[in-house]
Amino acid sequence: MDKVIISASELLKLNRNKDLIIIDARSGQQGKDNYTNQHLEGAVHVDLDKDLSDIKEDVSIGGRHPLPHIKEFAKLVNSLGISLNSHVVVYDDKNGANAAARFWWMLKALGHKKVEVLNGGFKQAQAAGFPLSSKTETAKKVEPYPVDNWKLPIVDITKVEKVAKDPNYLVIDVRTPERYNGETEPIDLIAGHIPGATNIPLSTNLDKNGLFLSPEALKRNYQNIMKNKPIENIIVHCGSGVTACHTLLAFAHAEFEIPNLYVGSWSEWSRNNKPIGTNL
Repeated sequence: MDKVIISASELLKLNRNKDLIIIDARSGQQGKDNYTNQHLEGAVHVDLDKDLSDIKEDVSIGGRHPLPHIKEFAKLVNSLGISLNSHVVVYDDKNGANAAARFWWMLKALGHKKVEVLNGGFKQAQAAGFPLSSKTETAKKVEPYPVDNWKLPIVDITKVEKVAKDPNYLVIDVRTPERYNGETEPIDLIAGHIPGATNIPLSTNLDKNGLFLSPEALKRNYQNIMKNKPIENIIVHCGSGVTACHTLLAFAHAEFEIPNLYVGSWSEWSRNNKPIGTNL
């Protein structure tokens, strides 16, 4: 299994390595502004909404952050200077839970071997003394990235509906307990969860400092939850297929194969007249 998490001190040692490509995936309203003001030296920026999603007017089809076509993503990868030999390190400012894990998943799904998420993100690298910059970085020219199909498993709403209550499957909802329970829904139209889904908040992948638990600790935790279910029967989702990638990253860090991603997630499910579970 390829290494998927890198520490700030490890990244510091790699700085200015000719194969190193650093991706700043800070997103949201301030993401680009934060990048412009200050970023890790050499980092190029990607935007969750514009670059890592193909957002549709009708959110009921594919949810809030559907994947772009793989050929469009390959063009983006090319524009970022990433070649087959690149060692890619991606960071955000949400402990990897926002666009960093999504970019990692997408690049792995493209077939790229060497891509890691920076443990602790921007602040951790800053604290470790990684050089910072405010200049616009220019990606180097590379050959077009070869493209085929997404190479990591994805399931659709039909599959989720079919297996969510099947005891041989495990559908993991990584959102906060409040959203899963139906107490509050700050983003989507309806509060609640997919009936049969198990709530394992992504925060349980992290220690009190916002760093990933050790591979051994994560392996123990998920083995207890999986109860010997095969990895192909594990489906992970969130609100819109972004933060679910944090748990897929945790699985990979624990040296499991990467489970299925339900990209549409709650944002799609809740808009399609599907059953709604609550714990109120």
